[in-house]
Amino acid sequence: MTERQREQFAALLPLYEEWNAHINVISRKDMDHFYEHHVLHSLAIAKAMPFAPMSEVLDVGTGGGFPGVPLAILFPDARFTLIDSIGKKIKVVSDVIDKVGLTNTKAQQIRAEELDGEYDFVVSRAVTTLGEFVPWVKKKISKTQYNTLRNGILYLKGGDLTNELFPFRHKVKTWDINQWFDEEFFETKKVIYLPL
Repeated sequence: MTERQREQFAALLPLYEEWNAHINVISRKDMDHFYEHHVLHSLAIAKAMPFAPMSEVLDVGTGGGFPGVPLAILFPDARFTLIDSIGKKIKVVSDVIDKVGLTNTKAQQIRAEELDGEYDFVVSRAVTTLGEFVPWVKKKISKTQYNTLRNGILYLKGGDLTNELFPFRHKVKTWDINQWFDEEFFETKKVIYLPL
């Protein structure tokens, strides 16, 4: 990482602490583990897919800006669109993007189904089941390929996913996050990749 990226990551905690005092964006007990539970968890996607320059990435249901904000810091040459249907969350995310100086990132209050445009990857963090999520985004995946993995969904989820992934078993690939990060929090967490 560059010094600039280190500064951007360091700036996140005070910004979220300030916002959390007004709007409960991240659960209060989770703030004690902010970098582990939110930033590092988001960056697990980068272990599975280091986005090539010019990649277009859509973060659906970004909430407080995860996984989109940490990924945008790590990949300044890719472009990120962060969406959520809840206005107060987008207000926080927009402020974080502005104060951290992310010129490759925009935030928008909109539902995935209503959004126009095509993206190389859709990322998300446990918004709903994969079966429900895929129809929201499958028409948003670009046919143009820039990356080592085929365009598709990169999804962060935990627990026993056997039943949820069964309909996609012939296409889906998963990585256990605990192969990269030792913290107990990642014990059952996975990156799920579904090419579309």
